[in-house]
Amino acid sequence: MIELLVVGAIATNCWIYSRNESSGECTVIDPGADPDVIISRLKRLNLRPRYILLTHGHFDHIAALPDLADAYKDMPPIIAIHRDDSQYLGPDAYEPHRVSFTAAAGDSGYVDTLWKDMPAAEELLTEGSIIGPFTTLHLPGHTEGSVGFLDEAAKVLFSGDTMFRGDCGRTDLPGGSWPKIQQSLRRLSTLDPAITVYPGHGPKTSIGDEADNVY
Repeated sequence: MIELLVVGAIATNCWIYSRNESSGECTVIDPGADPDVIISRLKRLNLRPRYILLTHGHFDHIAALPDLADAYKDMPPIIAIHRDDSQYLGPDAYEPHRVSFTAAAGDSGYVDTLWKDMPAAEELLTEGSIIGPFTTLHLPGHTEGSVGFLDEAAKVLFSGDTMFRGDCGRTDLPGGSWPKIQQSLRRLSTLDPAITVYPGHGPKTSIGDEADNVY
């Protein structure tokens, strides 16, 4: 089961994923805003998050994290992010978010409006880390710690802001690199073309459909 919620002013894709709904557990990927909407959908699906996975640390992908973690504090989900984006979580996270969002939008107003202290990560991921049904693919370029979450058996990839349909994430923010995102896209193009790609913004696509879109 894959459920999409488009959340926040920047229309971020928040994904709810479960290979076995009867277990009552799921993975939430990139809870970028609107925590009440996310929690309501989880309740309607009769699921609780076992994992909260972050494809990268930008605020529009994690703003709902404090409320989501608090809502399930009786059985806390495992929060995971790549170690190179770990500065976006924990007690000192505000400043990296302020700097990043000011670079993106000219000021930090969106961050300031929604800000709540960020929980720390329970797991800091690296290339090849296994978490739940996923293998972590380190895909730097949009940020230093951008990742994809690949469920190879199900042919599913959550690509964050690395690969979009016909496009890729911006590289002009702190930690971004055009050569690195090109390398990450080339890496993804070598995967099974049948893999469905669920990105951080916009419609889903597939590795096969994006194989020629290496910029």
